[in-house]
Amino acid sequence: MATKKKQEQAAESKLFTPYQLGPITLRNRIIRSAAFENMARANAPTQELQDYHVSVARGGVGMTTVAYCAVDLSGVSFDGQLYVRPEIIPDMKKMTDAIHAEGAKASIQLGHCGNMTHFYTCHCMPVSADTWFNLYSPTIHRRLKVAEIKNLVKKFGEAVDWARECGFDCVEIHAGHAYLISQFISPRTNHRHDEYGGSFENRVRFMNEILDEVMAHAGNDMAVVVKTNMWDDCWHGVTIEEGIKVAKEIEKHKVHGIILSGGTVSRSPMTILSGAMPYKTLAHYMPMKSFWWLKAALNIPGVHQIMLPTSPFKELYFMDKAKIFQKEITNTPLIYVGGVQSGDNCQQIMDEGFELFQIAHVLIKDPEFVHHVQENPHYHAGCGRSNYCVGRMYTLNMKCHECVERDGEVIAPRIKKEIAQLEANAKESVKQQKAGK
Repeated sequence: MATKKKQEQAAESKLFTPYQLGPITLRNRIIRSAAFENMARANAPTQELQDYHVSVARGGVGMTTVAYCAVDLSGVSFDGQLYVRPEIIPDMKKMTDAIHAEGAKASIQLGHCGNMTHFYTCHCMPVSADTWFNLYSPTIHRRLKVAEIKNLVKKFGEAVDWARECGFDCVEIHAGHAYLISQFISPRTNHRHDEYGGSFENRVRFMNEILDEVMAHAGNDMAVVVKTNMWDDCWHGVTIEEGIKVAKEIEKHKVHGIILSGGTVSRSPMTILSGAMPYKTLAHYMPMKSFWWLKAALNIPGVHQIMLPTSPFKELYFMDKAKIFQKEITNTPLIYVGGVQSGDNCQQIMDEGFELFQIAHVLIKDPEFVHHVQENPHYHAGCGRSNYCVGRMYTLNMKCHECVERDGEVIAPRIKKEIAQLEANAKESVKQQKAGK
């Protein structure tokens, strides 16, 4: 009887009603966000990548998003990322067909990493809005010429046509987190003195030209959403006030949704993820050949906290700032992302007036999360937010420590100790926050 009542409550919620996202209809309001899987090999899709997204689709999401596909080889950060090219279309189509067979829509995130790469990965000197040195890659990067900017704009449009041929229903343009589009927008990384730098209007020009091109290629059969930073959370970066201005620029293009994120991968990565960075895990899995200097620094007490500062974990950690944007952006659906742990969190997002939201962490641990929430509106995924999955996903595949151990992989004792401590910290943080309400 109790189970039946819970199912009836879930059925009454807007959460499990269809949603019209531009030209496509999602079966519910839940989207798997574009969290980096690191399941490609030689920048091509694998059976592992397909199996993961199919498992998430089978688990009940309305749409699943294949993470970070570069529009050009110059925009690739890792071997485990995809980039747009015709020879991988058959395998991509096989994946989207399998996702569709489970009743979910398929989206792909398109972007360019800019200076967050190396010569041996992208096979050229890394490019950005300006010439400088990126300590976190580490690499010297050069300023894009205007002709090269125009060429990349065209490549974003061509990538939409490529995505359609691969069978995707939606594209997500990544304009946040200090990747290339964000590098042009932020005054911290853009010191140009031409039509692409200086004033706000110039700094958003690259993004606006890309979105013009993307919408022209999307036509009337592809949905388009854009991930943007509400704020960069770093010195001389985009503020909330300027983040609102960026979102209003995006809105002018009549995209079908705006994903509200924040933080930068190089300066404030835990703003993006919330909680603690698992330093020992990150150093343990990081290859010595590529990141010897960072691996060494992460083992020095105090230094790692300066380089990659942490923050107390909070459920729905972007909600307060997302509500500010909600008051300002009224003509385009806003897609919430950040800190969803339970069915109660899902319902709160609906109650706050957001039509759609994205999740990732809980689906790493539990691909059936959506079905569990349908059965029990108060279901909690039990994700401990140690961010172990983050610590290993840039060198291995994205995987929860519980799944790793279940599959027979041995986790070093010091890593298990770190996981236990970080999960205890996250649990205490949430407890204190709830007690303070």
